[in-house]
Amino acid sequence: MKGGRRGPVRRRPYAGRVTHYDLAIIGTGSGNSVVTPDFDDKRVAVIERALFGGTCLNVGCIPTKMFVYAAEVATTVRDAARYGVDAHLDGVRWPNIRDRVFGRIDPIEAGGRYYRVNGPNTTAYLGTARFTGPRALVVDVDGREEEVTADQVVIATGSTPVVPEPIAASGVRFHTNEDIMRIDELPARMAIVGGGYIASEFAHVFSSLGVQVTVITRGDALLRGQDAEISRGFSDLAAQRWDVRFGRTVAGLAQQPDHIAVELSDGLTLETDLVLVATGRRPLVPEGVDLAGIELHDDGRVVVDEFGRTTADGVWSLGDVSSPYQLKHVANHEARVVAHNLVHPDDLQEFDHRFVPAAVFTHPQIASVGLTEQQAIDAGHHVTVKVQKYGDTAYGWAMEDTDSIVKLVADRRTGDLLGAHLMGPDASSLIQVLIQAMSFGQSAKTLARGQYWIHPAMAEVVENALLGLEFD
Repeated sequence: MKGGRRGPVRRRPYAGRVTHYDLAIIGTGSGNSVVTPDFDDKRVAVIERALFGGTCLNVGCIPTKMFVYAAEVATTVRDAARYGVDAHLDGVRWPNIRDRVFGRIDPIEAGGRYYRVNGPNTTAYLGTARFTGPRALVVDVDGREEEVTADQVVIATGSTPVVPEPIAASGVRFHTNEDIMRIDELPARMAIVGGGYIASEFAHVFSSLGVQVTVITRGDALLRGQDAEISRGFSDLAAQRWDVRFGRTVAGLAQQPDHIAVELSDGLTLETDLVLVATGRRPLVPEGVDLAGIELHDDGRVVVDEFGRTTADGVWSLGDVSSPYQLKHVANHEARVVAHNLVHPDDLQEFDHRFVPAAVFTHPQIASVGLTEQQAIDAGHHVTVKVQKYGDTAYGWAMEDTDSIVKLVADRRTGDLLGAHLMGPDASSLIQVLIQAMSFGQSAKTLARGQYWIHPAMAEVVENALLGLEFD
């Protein structure tokens, strides 16, 4: 399976002709959802350079979690003996695993493309857009340039992988998250460059499916953006599963007859069969934004205000290209806000980035929201912290869990939850009640004692963590 299928393409206007629209949207990830029924009587241009649905649907959160699920099944079989169950993993059928994922994903991509290409009020430009002036674009469609102007423009172009120069200049083939999931067969060995969430998720997937994984990270820990206790704990566990080279970078790659030689910054060279670069993603900003009066942050993101407006009149932006959070649920929220603001200029809504949660679907799973312990201290809060082990609850006994924790950070004077950091099974689900409490102003005491907690469910680890916080 080499990629998503392209739907039928509507005939485009003649080259050189300027076509004007009420709204032009660049990018069809979360930007695609901006086209609400409010625009049914408007002319809308939808511009997409790659796959409809954006990063999340095609090369990000959705397919990766489908691979993670298969990895979890394999891991469960391998760990079965500790529960008195004799089981054996005979092997994995990578083509079947891959095709199950993209057999679901590719038709959705094709359907989204077809819908916009044949929409009653949408014109789909399947090409790359660049700005030529205020709310003026040129779209390269298969080598033919077409000019588009609009009353309002939304930039929702997402992000693209960052590739370190020694790797990019090596001439050796490497992979990123955008193509690794479609490889034809599993390698025996894989070197993953990076120490963040992308590296941690793929290391889990491929090691669980039988690949010998080496992780190369410049930091002294993995997932350094997490609370320090979570980062340290996960790094220790990861080092037991993978060959983790902390404090190193890749100095170069060399293709050998039967392997790839990876030269590290410490002078050592390791052999591998495939290199996956997972060193982060950067905003994918259209060319010519300076001609349109659109300013950028130092890190390359489009500058927006709390309403999603850029520095250019009539131009809006959302998602990875402008948001400090490269998260699909944030991009979806921003798309809803921008969609509202486009049609309600006298009743503008603001982005709500107060309590943005995130999860890493590695092993063990990790989820977080709010401040880390150190951030809470630095912000001047009167901090109380509780670290609750899964293994100290009844369901934790059932799982024979010895590593998983829930860490809560609160203000001992106000009783407010400031942050939650989980590492363990179902962390991304268990954290939701804590996100809700923080979002709606529930105190830790109210959350702990104002409701029933099912016994002996896994959620009791959250209850016990709440009860363990100390307040004035």
